[in-house]
Amino acid sequence: MAAPVPDAEAGGGLASSLVGCHSARELIPEDPVNAFRWFEHDYPAPVARWNHHPEYELHLVREGTGKVLVGDYAGRFEAGHLALIGPNLPHDWISDLAPGEVIARRDTVIQFDGERFRRGSALFPELAEMNRLLDEAACGIEFLGATARRAAAELAAIGEAQGLERLSRLFALIGLLARAPAGERQRLASPIFSVAVDTAFETVMDYIRENLFGDLSMAEAARLAGMSETSFSRQFKRRAGRNFVEFVRKLRIGQACRLLRQTDMPVAAICFDTGFGNLSNFNRFFRLETGQSPTEYRNRTANGLPRAA
Repeated sequence: MAAPVPDAEAGGGLASSLVGCHSARELIPEDPVNAFRWFEHDYPAPVARWNHHPEYELHLVREGTGKVLVGDYAGRFEAGHLALIGPNLPHDWISDLAPGEVIARRDTVIQFDGERFRRGSALFPELAEMNRLLDEAACGIEFLGATARRAAAELAAIGEAQGLERLSRLFALIGLLARAPAGERQRLASPIFSVAVDTAFETVMDYIRENLFGDLSMAEAARLAGMSETSFSRQFKRRAGRNFVEFVRKLRIGQACRLLRQTDMPVAAICFDTGFGNLSNFNRFFRLETGQSPTEYRNRTANGLPRAA
């Protein structure tokens, strides 16, 4: 059972209606170019809803005021609110809006696979500093004061950076948060909060992962979710921000990027091994996702591997 909502005036009625309800499973495709995802969005926006996902999320609200809901916590936010949300912890930020009002670029967000970063600490012991922070984020952490202000500046700088500088800035930001003094951090959700997972879409994600390089059918995905194709298509796009075909294609491009970086396989072989039917479509969609041809991408990112003819 969830703990009582801490602040009734700050949206307790709304929070009470959401706690224990199914949060939407946001579907986040791997970024084929970066180790983490950085983006901004307006409010209202399709991604701004009561949702959860297995990735960690660092979320900065740049403008406005409103209600913040994290697990069974409900409170108020204002511009500069910064929170780190752990895996599968439902969350939502609901702005105070006049009718028809839109807040441009309200949110700056980073999403990343925490387990990938934890594995990195086996190779680089310095990264172990972040493991406690990731553990604490299971309940959500709000950062305050000087830590929040410095972190907000780092978030903006990450958006401007590329390549190694982008990654090094992320690690600097994580280090800043890991070392935040006790007075500039507070836990949000209660430790006993349990996630109401949308099992239908968890099943669909398992189906996609297991069949990514073979035959994937939206009809079969809809059947596994227990929905009509029309309803499934609408719900999938709401969760993923793109339709089923586009989502699968982005995942396949992400895997193609990995093979281009880490192997000397010919481009044509990578095309077919990642589920594309012909080289022309592969090249076109690869450029659409990355802004480069496969060969250009390999030349810029591969680590000195011998080139296959």
